[in-house]
Order: sequence, then C-alpha cells, then structure tokens
Amino acid sequence: MEPADRPGRRPAPLPTAVRRARWAILAAFFIHGAVFASWVPLIPAVQQALGLSASALGLALLATAVGSLLTMPLTGRLIARRGSRWAVRVLGLAYCATLALPVLAPSLPTLVLALLVFGAAQGASDVAINAQGVAVEARWGRPLLSSLHGLWSLGAAGGAAASGLLATAGLAPLPRVLVPALLLGGALALVARSLLEHRAALAAPGRALARPTRALLALGLIGICAYLAEGAIGDWSAVYLRRGLGASAGLAAAGYAAFTLCMTLGRLAGDYATARLGPVRLVRGGGELLALGLGLALLSGQTGATLSGFALIGLALANVVPLVFSAAGKTPHLAPGAGVAAVGTAIYVGILLGPPLIGVTADHLTLRGALGLVVLLGVAIALLAPAVAPAAARAGETPPGPDQRR
Repeated sequence: MEPADRPGRRPAPLPTAVRRARWAILAAFFIHGAVFASWVPLIPAVQQALGLSASALGLALLATAVGSLLTMPLTGRLIARRGSRWAVRVLGLAYCATLALPVLAPSLPTLVLALLVFGAAQGASDVAINAQGVAVEARWGRPLLSSLHGLWSLGAAGGAAASGLLATAGLAPLPRVLVPALLLGGALALVARSLLEHRAALAAPGRALARPTRALLALGLIGICAYLAEGAIGDWSAVYLRRGLGASAGLAAAGYAAFTLCMTLGRLAGDYATARLGPVRLVRGGGELLALGLGLALLSGQTGATLSGFALIGLALANVVPLVFSAAGKTPHLAPGAGVAAVGTAIYVGILLGPPLIGVTADHLTLRGALGLVVLLGVAIALLAPAVAPAAARAGETPPGPDQRR
C-alpha cells in the first residue's frame, strides 16, 4: 500500500531514495537500541569493579537521564540548521564512541561524568533518529514511527543477547563494549548515507526552538504519563510479583518479559493499527487498556492474571510514544527536530521522576497502592488523546476524515 497521487488513480511509485531512507532509518533505530542494551548488562560489573553500594550506583545512573535532558533541547536547534541526516550520522557515532566511557571510569566521580556524557549523546541521537523518522514518514505517506520504535526494541534485545554471548566467551567488560561500539558505529556510518538529505529532512521554515504551545504541552503530558507508567512496570513489576504475591524469582522476571514482548509486538503492528484506527483512537484505547491491564494485575491477587495484566500494559503503551513523536514532529510553523526535542525532553522528565515517585509513595501506602495510582495515568492518556490528531484536524482547517473523528 503506497500513497496515491490523486483519488481514483493507482498509487504513485515512491522514489528509490525514499525507499532506501525507510530501510536506513529502520536500521538506525535498531542500532540505537543495540548500543543502549550493550551497556546495561555491564552495570553489575562496573558496580563490582568500583565497589559501589546500591544507592551510590543508583545516583550515578541518574546522570544518564540528566545528560539527555541537557542536550535534547539543543539538538532541535542543531537539526534545524544542519538537518537530521547529518545529526543521525554525527550524533549516532558519538553515541557509539561514548559507550566505553562508563567501563573505563576508575572512580565514582568519573563514572558520573562518563554517564553524563553517555546520556548526553544518547538523548541527542534519540532526537535525531526520531526527527529523521518523522521526515521519512511524511515522504512515505503512511504511518511509520511505531515500527521504528519496534526496531529499537528488537535492537535492544539483540544487543543484550550479543553482550551475553561475549560474556560467555570470556571477554572482559572493556572488549564487550568496544566490539559492539565499533561494529554498530561502522554499520551506522554506512546506513546514514541513505537517509534523507538536509532539505528533505526539514519541513518548511519553522522555529528552531519550541515554545510550550497548548498542543506541545498536551503531547508532552501524554509522553510523561506513558513513561511514568513504563518506568513503574519496569522497576517494580518483579518486586510486586515477588514480595506482594510470593511468586518465584523466575515468575517475577516473567512479568517484565511479558510486558516487553507485548510492547515490541504491538509496535511492530502499530503502523497498520494506526492506518486502520487512526492515531487518536489508538492512543485513547492505549490509555484505557493501561487502566484495565493494571487493574487486572492489582486486583486479581493471582500470579497468572497479574502476568496477563502486565502483558496488556505492554500492548497498551506500545504505540503511545511513537504517535506522540509523530505528532510533535508535524507541529505547524516549527522545525520537526524542535518539536521532537521538546516532547523528548518532557518524556525524559517522566523517566527521571517515575521510579522515585513510586518508591516514595509505596513507603507511605503499599506497593499495590502506589502502582494503583498508575491507573490514573491511563485515564489521563485517554483524555489527552485528541492531541495526537493531525494538525489540520486540530486547527479545523479541513473536515475531519474517518481517522480524525475518533
């Protein structure tokens, strides 16, 4: 299925450059996820090498999100000037190059600095690939962002598996990051050549920095709610199953596995679902399904039903953030990179706040009560869903089509 030139005519064939750009940005998302997952399995080794307590390690890891928050707003301006193709290549290579820094850190202060730099490169390259993804989606003529984020999830799974294989082969931590850094960096340099050019990657002249318009604020709130919910499940699902329901260690781990698997599958099918249902209906349904799935997980008191609830949450959240990025990149009178950067910054606020908020609330209530508050996030997502409608539909410029009346 391809975009048509005019109603009643056969779809016009897409230019070869657009087809190549689609495959290239799919590869770029996969590489980005693989880089991230190449670092995560090494966290215990770094903790042991530096003799860090759990609290010291936790504070150090916050530097990654802080670094991302510092660079994301600036990346929007950079993309407006140089284009997202350039940004994907340069910032992505910087992300690969900084992968080894945390492993090389000889002390806690240098680890914090290394993670700050690593996080800065991560956040900047995240904005770049999403801005390029929005540009390719516009030229492709149909939804694309969900499958891109699905490829990120597959890349993360592949990166983690490759890191495990390297560990099994007896490689020390430093070679375990140098090997993927070199391979992934080389692959990115190759695929970046097929991304859209500077002028194709940017929309008509628009501001390079995003003001907090009502539309962007609503999109940012949806993103924050989605990542607060995702962080809550990622950090606390195993704890809830293990301590709250007495599940075995294996079943406790299966909770997050079910969530991640269903999220990945939901994203891979998300472009088709967006085309069929429309972005508003899909996001609204995601918020409602989040509330239903978490309600099932918390009220059942049974391990099997709880695992099913976590799986439903994965499906619920699968396409919310991709559709938020897609809508932000199409904000009128604003360069795509600036809209993506503004929403991405808000999302990282959710990443920072989620785990400690659940922990503090659990201390005053119970963990079940704290997770119960996440149900309200699903309600908020459902209420704010109209913000992901195409800009023309929000502004009332054209009568809404079947995908916008939902």
